[in-house]
Amino acid sequence: MKIKNLRWWVVSLIALATIINYIDRQSLNVLWPDIAADLYPDKSDDERKEIYAFISVVFVFSYAFGQAIFGKIFDWVGTRIGFALSIGIWSIATALHAFAKGVVSFSIFRAILGVAEAGNWPGATKGNAEWFPTKERALAQGIFNSGAAIGGIVSIPLIAFLSIYFSWKAIFVIVGLTGLLWLIPWWILVKSPPKTHPYITEEERDYILTGQKNQDLDGDGEFDEGYNPSTGKLLSHKQSWGVIIASAAIDPIWWLFVFWIPIYLSEVYGMDVKTIGIYGWVPYVGAMIGAWFGGLLAQNRIKAGWSVDATRKFTISLGCLIMLPTLLAMSNPGSAVNAVLLMAIILFGFQTAIGNVQILPSDFFGGKTVGTLAGFAGMAAKLGAVALTSLVPWLTSGGNYTPAFIIGAALSLIAMSSIWILCPKIEPLKPKA
Repeated sequence: MKIKNLRWWVVSLIALATIINYIDRQSLNVLWPDIAADLYPDKSDDERKEIYAFISVVFVFSYAFGQAIFGKIFDWVGTRIGFALSIGIWSIATALHAFAKGVVSFSIFRAILGVAEAGNWPGATKGNAEWFPTKERALAQGIFNSGAAIGGIVSIPLIAFLSIYFSWKAIFVIVGLTGLLWLIPWWILVKSPPKTHPYITEEERDYILTGQKNQDLDGDGEFDEGYNPSTGKLLSHKQSWGVIIASAAIDPIWWLFVFWIPIYLSEVYGMDVKTIGIYGWVPYVGAMIGAWFGGLLAQNRIKAGWSVDATRKFTISLGCLIMLPTLLAMSNPGSAVNAVLLMAIILFGFQTAIGNVQILPSDFFGGKTVGTLAGFAGMAAKLGAVALTSLVPWLTSGGNYTPAFIIGAALSLIAMSSIWILCPKIEPLKPKA
């Protein structure tokens, strides 16, 4: 049996996993405004926000180290088994939330969820490097990243809808089971990388392998394993640190909204869960369009003859420059409609940039090292998110979110600058003399 365009089936499954990933993680965020008072009746609103921030920090902190852990796991066991481990564990962890009774149990289950969900990102980067030629990687990453946006769009109204008919405990069980069902088509369809996959056509196999220019280390025009340094040597390249610092700066902007959109709408505009379900999905529409736009723009520029270096820097800079003024405008958005529309523009800019940041490891290194650098970059990104998330309750005391948005604007500038300064030319690296 041969399947045409198998690479697009693979990236579609990864995008679907990302949608499930976001439904799982967003469940607590959406439900919190309604369940917090029942869980902690003797606490004030600010104290409940601090509890939520602590549980969120545990999740992101675990997620940070999960990125590095699963980056290595994917390089060791491959994409197929790596994804099965990641989504299997996180689905079980989601269902276990139904048994949480307080801060400790919530934190334990969020920690397991964070470590396992983290595998989705280095796994997607590695899968992208395996299954796509260089010129299509930005689009493939955009499709994958749009899964995060679609997950945000779907999860908020879905969880709000489910809350009408089910208890919060039942909701966690339902969304946890969904991830386990995903494992069935993944295990059937993704047998191995394209070089040895039994279902791929010879035409597609040749197209993928001959287009992976970063994996032709000796320059003879034939596919090889590329430059795969040890971890120490990988970190000795300033380009690796450009990727790591850019990730650490830009990613907290995304998490600022992922964690705090429901809380922000509840605190600033007095919305309950059902009303949040009406408004809270709008910013993720901007994210979804941005993910597609960033990927298509990069692919278009490469087809037009731009170098990978010029394409990546232009697209990343454009996304950061879209975020900068819009984050500052969030200091005084006016109505709730204006606020969610500004958020949509911010997340559009974020997704325009982030897909091109995430595929930089595959621009610099061979396939056996991509997961490792992607894991380190992801860990740095989540540690940055931990820092900002920890500060939000203090920064937003009394419902004033302006300081958080100003920090977000500064982070967009740092992300852009790190790419321009530390990655002087984005091209395949070679061993140092």
